[in-house]
Amino acid sequence: MSLTRKQYALFAIARKKLGLTDDEYRSALALLVGVTSTTELDAEGFEVMMGYFEWRGFVPETAKGPNYGNRPGMASFAQCELIRPLWDEYTRHTGTKASLSKWLERSFKVTSLRFMSVKDGQKAITALKSMKSRAA
Repeated sequence: MSLTRKQYALFAIARKKLGLTDDEYRSALALLVGVTSTTELDAEGFEVMMGYFEWRGFVPETAKGPNYGNRPGMASFAQCELIRPLWDEYTRHTGTKASLSKWLERSFKVTSLRFMSVKDGQKAITALKSMKSRAA
């Protein structure tokens, strides 16, 4: 199995951040996994090379999800992300974003999750949990 484009890109980033020359990189490939080019790597070789890069000090960045920033008094990102699956479970996977927005507007007088206060977020979570338990 060959590497994905993301894996090739990760190698390029690691090489650049570590400041490895082409000779150093190819030597590591030959010594650690017995190949002469990145295109010859398999999944196991990829893991070995990533371990080597991390041993040399490379720390891969993790993808960060959306964040609404610091909003004092407003529902946290975690609250908003909990409400969505609760709504999905309550509606048995037939609910849409529009139906959630309609319920929010009717129940809490907000048009979107991002406009909810902390208290309303807590109330929405509690309400959805009880609605879900009653429906079951």
